Amino acid sequence: MDQRKRKRMESNRESARRSRMRKQKHLDDLVGQITELKKDNNQILTSINFTTHRYLNIEAENSVLRAQMTELSQRLDSLNDILHYLNREGIEYTPDCFTNPFNVPYLNQQPPIMASAHIFQY
Repeated sequence: MDQRKRKRMESNRESARRSRMRKQKHLDDLVGQITELKKDNNQILTSINFTTHRYLNIEAENSVLRAQMTELSQRLDSLNDILHYLNREGIEYTPDCFTNPFNVPYLNQQPPIMASAHIFQY
C-alpha cells in the first residue's frame, strides 16, 4: 500500500507540475498578446494622427478653394451684368475689352478727360 500511495503522490506532483507549466505558458502567451496589441495600437494611433493631419490640411485647402470659387463666381456675375448692359444699350465691344479695359471702343470715341495743374491750386 505504501508503494501505491507513493505512486499516487508522484503522479499528483507530476500533474501539478504540468498544470503549473500550462499556466505559465498561458501567462506567457497573454503577455505576448499584450505586447502585440500595444504595438498594433501604436500603429493605429500613428495612422489616425497622420490621417487627421492630412484631413485638416485638405479641409483648409478646400476652404481656400471655396473662397476662390465664390470670388470667381461673383466676378463672372459682374461680367455677365456688364455684357447684359452693353447688349441692352447697343454698345459695341470686343471680347478683349474685359482683359484690356482701355481698349473699349466706346471709351475711345469720347475725348479723354484732361486735368491741368491749375485746378489743384487754391
